Amino acid sequence: MRISVSSDMDEPVARALVAELRSRGHEVRTHGALEPGADPQWAACSEAAAREVAAGTADQAVVCCWTGTGASIAANKVPGVRAALCTDAYTADGARRWNDANVLALGLRLTSEPLMKEILDAWFAAEASEDEEDRENVERLEGR
Repeated sequence: MRISVSSDMDEPVARALVAELRSRGHEVRTHGALEPGADPQWAACSEAAAREVAAGTADQAVVCCWTGTGASIAANKVPGVRAALCTDAYTADGARRWNDANVLALGLRLTSEPLMKEILDAWFAAEASEDEEDRENVERLEGR
């Protein structure tokens, strides 16, 4: 899977995220503080990663900032992106399952490496619900 990753800070958790995704066999493209010379501001790098998802050059993205809130807001400004700020595995599972989220937002402040791995496990294990009501809600977000 092609995954765009952005972070506004070069933090240990952000570096561990990139390494973990690569160890799982994903092709990772970095943005922000993880990419030398790139704009590290959360609004710019989160948008850049989200745009790759919307354009189809990335299958999913993980966007990070100190709390994860700004990164999720910036990503959700991109049409076609459904970013979810996840602080635990249950939320990540639900975001993928019920909301068909295609961008995971993480907070660098409170996400430990073990917690990040649990969130990724749940995120990648879940599949979008085929339930009619769930699909209608996702389609409503897309303006259909």
